[in-house]
Amino acid sequence: MILFISIASLLAVNVIGDNCVTHHYRTLDGSCNNLVNRDWGAAGTKYGRLLPPNYSDGIHAPPKSVTGQELPSARVVSTTVFGRKDVPDPNHTIVMMQFGQFVAHDMAFTGGSLNPPCCDDGKVSSHESHCFNIPIPVDDPIHSSDGVECMKFQRTLTDKDNELNENESNQPAEQITVVTGFLDLSLIYGNSEKELDSIREYNGGRLIMEKRNGKEWPPHHPNGDNVCYVETPGETCYFGGDPRLNQSPDLTILHIFYIREHNRLADILSQLNPNWTDEKVFQEARRINIAQYQYVVYYEWLPLFLGEENMYKAKMLYYKDGSEYVNDYDASVDPAVYNDHSSTAFRYYHSSIEGHLKLMSESRETTETLRISNVFLRPRILEKDDNYDSFGRGMATQSFQKADKNFDIEVKEFLLRHLKKYGDDIRAIDVQRGRDHGIATYNEFRELCGLPKATKWEDYLDLISEEDLGNLKSVYPSYEDVELSVGGILESRLDKTVLAGPTYQCIYMKQFYKTRVADRYWFETGDEEVALKPDQLAEIRKLSMARMFCDNGNNISSMQPNAFITLNDENKVVPCSEIPAVDYTLWQEEKVK
Repeated sequence: MILFISIASLLAVNVIGDNCVTHHYRTLDGSCNNLVNRDWGAAGTKYGRLLPPNYSDGIHAPPKSVTGQELPSARVVSTTVFGRKDVPDPNHTIVMMQFGQFVAHDMAFTGGSLNPPCCDDGKVSSHESHCFNIPIPVDDPIHSSDGVECMKFQRTLTDKDNELNENESNQPAEQITVVTGFLDLSLIYGNSEKELDSIREYNGGRLIMEKRNGKEWPPHHPNGDNVCYVETPGETCYFGGDPRLNQSPDLTILHIFYIREHNRLADILSQLNPNWTDEKVFQEARRINIAQYQYVVYYEWLPLFLGEENMYKAKMLYYKDGSEYVNDYDASVDPAVYNDHSSTAFRYYHSSIEGHLKLMSESRETTETLRISNVFLRPRILEKDDNYDSFGRGMATQSFQKADKNFDIEVKEFLLRHLKKYGDDIRAIDVQRGRDHGIATYNEFRELCGLPKATKWEDYLDLISEEDLGNLKSVYPSYEDVELSVGGILESRLDKTVLAGPTYQCIYMKQFYKTRVADRYWFETGDEEVALKPDQLAEIRKLSMARMFCDNGNNISSMQPNAFITLNDENKVVPCSEIPAVDYTLWQEEKVK
């Protein structure tokens, strides 16, 4: 199921009024984070680019081969170049992959088209300009027997679809992001006052939750029948700050973790400071929640796939603990998320999706295994019995799939199948999205990242195997046609400390460096207008993803210290009482008599 957003709603979240003024708390839409360039990083603005777009007409038409031919069908590329073997990564849990999707959703969300009928029931039903269907060959290994001709695909909205580019008609189109470019939990709080208003309780600084069976859950979605796969009217389908929260059980759990964490913080702050207003409690709880989240992203999660040493050398990390500030904010850096990163390189981790999810007891014994295609967009399963915790324990115990050229069959052949025999192909969709956005070629990104630019097919053998090169040659007319979404994923890893090849690693390092230094509200800043107190900062640096499981599960009483890493002798399951926790009494302004 794809969610479509009108261009009017994209622009509504970024209406700019008077000049920026300094404020203790960040805005919801990201505006005025940069006091000089108020729109930088705001929702409803254009993506950034590492390299100019590769549109075949220089403006918006999808890329073509350098020979003038059409590029091969994205589905053919998927079935020829990429496999579907089951290759678990022995070192990392599903949380590693799932948190990556959470971060990706926080940083970027492109607006869909107006939902024309492009490929209904596997047949071309419209040639409308926003349709960019993925052709299915007659000899497709899965779909040919059913006579399927295409997979539905719609182009995302750009500044060509509205007045943002009215005076630049000959300039290349650029996609628009619906969310802020900052790591600010916008997928929890929304990207505008209007979005927040619909999920805020306005009592005790809390977000709206509904109590069922003694537990708190996100509120029902008012249009649940159109958002989730429901079987009966009124069935559970959650409503929150981001419409993607219902996609998979594990993603939904992370959303619930951060909603519950906000309310947990609000309750603690209200008790510590009974004189605080609802607004004060809400803003402080949001501020702490974001700070804890940013710490986990940069000090616990990112080092596992970028390499901790690499991050320290690149000045992305400074102090893992302690009370020191990091004053590296750079107002000259535009925080706009790179289109090349969001629409292509960061989708590399779709290959890490595990298609069969294990539910586990507190003793870490598997109680049930479910196909992800059977629970996609069906969040109701979380409220059944102990499933919320069982999915959570399984996510923190089960290995994810190795980040390589293989994609689990559940997302390669059964994605969004609902009541159909088969579904979509996530790998084909990723390739097509790169074309939709006019992403520059793999060879061009090699050169950007300091690698030798290929002048013939064999030059790719420095990072790509002979077998994979043969597959590429069988589908692409020229070595210059190989796409970033394809070549980047086939590269051998840099070393054991990173999970990607050098080209993707280069893109990630550029993106996450700017995401940090371009955020005036970054949790480590010593700017007196927005800074945490030194002792508060030291407490934030105690937070871990394991602690999030302990504090926001229903009845999770034990967890390994690093939830992103599989169980081993140095990372054994321990009682939650042994997992470091933040001391929030440091946020008490006056001692209560």
